[in-house]
Amino acid sequence: MSVRRLALAGPLLVAVLALTACGGGESSASGSATCPGGKIRFGVEPFEDPARLTPAAEVLADALSKKMDCPVELTVTEDYSAEVLAMENRKLDIGIFGPLGYVFAEKRAHAEAVASFGDAHGKLSSYTAGIWVPKDSTVTSLDQLKGRTLALGSPGSTSGDALPRKALLDVGLAEADVKINYAGGHPEALLALKNGAVDAAEINSQQLASATEAGTFDRKQFRRVWFSAPIPNDPITVRGDHSPEFKKALREALLELPPAQVAEIGALLDVSPPGPLVKVDKSTYQPLFDLAETLKLTEKDV
Repeated sequence: MSVRRLALAGPLLVAVLALTACGGGESSASGSATCPGGKIRFGVEPFEDPARLTPAAEVLADALSKKMDCPVELTVTEDYSAEVLAMENRKLDIGIFGPLGYVFAEKRAHAEAVASFGDAHGKLSSYTAGIWVPKDSTVTSLDQLKGRTLALGSPGSTSGDALPRKALLDVGLAEADVKINYAGGHPEALLALKNGAVDAAEINSQQLASATEAGTFDRKQFRRVWFSAPIPNDPITVRGDHSPEFKKALREALLELPPAQVAEIGALLDVSPPGPLVKVDKSTYQPLFDLAETLKLTEKDV
């Protein structure tokens, strides 16, 4: 049975779990081409409440640990920028990033997209950004948000920051025209709307599905006034300075994992029923690189 232990590793980290593969050989303990430094440090962005995200990510990390015969240290980071910074500072070997977070991880840590979450047909899954208002709101379109309050998730989030801001620009609203409040994450943005703290909030399709299933959001009491084109789901990436041997072993291990071992975290990304992980690369996320260029986003925006 795998051994798990909880440890603290500084203010950037919400939780760290060390997962040791059963039957790990001597090469794993001392480090090897496919087990650099004797462990794989795996970061996950905080796209869901850590109380739900951590155990779901742990299932994936545990499966990867066994597959590669190498301990996996799982970290749910404090925010999007913390994960990018951790990989840039070589404190993470692999990481799940939001699509826009990957753009900056690619620029700052030369992160390489390896795999993402496939549906039951083996196709890359996707999600959408959305802006919601109370059912009885007079707001029926984005341009009517002028002078109103809008809760967004976190700076650097694809669906919780960049795409809603781009949508506002597309209807002729300057950022100063809308009172934007960063709530601290997707769940927090939804909660701000639910509690009446804002006039509107971003709720992406993943958070909508998760909150609806948990019974914490009654969509009949709210109305969606905008949604985006489909966004390719979050990539699992590897830090660019790793050896070709490690990258190849990681890719093969991830793509060979059975759907059941990615299902729990996949469900939080609204992938249900799940399929196996599927191969992706930088070209898969080119629209997000283009979005960052259009909005003139820099590392300071993450």
